Amino acid sequence: MTTEKKTIDITTTIHAYTDGACSVDTKIGGWGFLLIHDDKRLERNGGQRQTTSNQMELTAAINALKELQGQYPDNPIVVHTDSQYVRKGITEWIENWKSNGWRTAAKKAVLNQELWFQLDELNQAMNVTWQWVKSHSGHPQNQRADILAKQGKQLA
Repeated sequence: MTTEKKTIDITTTIHAYTDGACSVDTKIGGWGFLLIHDDKRLERNGGQRQTTSNQMELTAAINALKELQGQYPDNPIVVHTDSQYVRKGITEWIENWKSNGWRTAAKKAVLNQELWFQLDELNQAMNVTWQWVKSHSGHPQNQRADILAKQGKQLA
């Protein structure tokens, strides 16, 4: 009897489209992501009370990477986000924050540190590239992530 080993093609890039949304008045937020791997698609979303838009943007990216970490830890992943806060934070600012004791250039404490810790850990453990997408520009997958994030607010 022969058994076939299931192999995962680690050369296949996975695309994650993430977005967050928050109502300034109510501080009710939502996050959503769309994962695309070959011909497979996965959507998830959720909500939270007493939050901010930036927290929801970070939460969307964290949850997308957590979803992929177990099954696809070695695949190249491109996270598409319309948040410059997330993209620049994880690709440009974070090393300075760490070396400055989690202080900004203005010597203020970095906001959302707990979320940045999580995102940084996932980013370092995985093969992630960060891509900025202009919001509300007609990009279908980004628009879908936006819809998921807005629907997520209803789950809070």
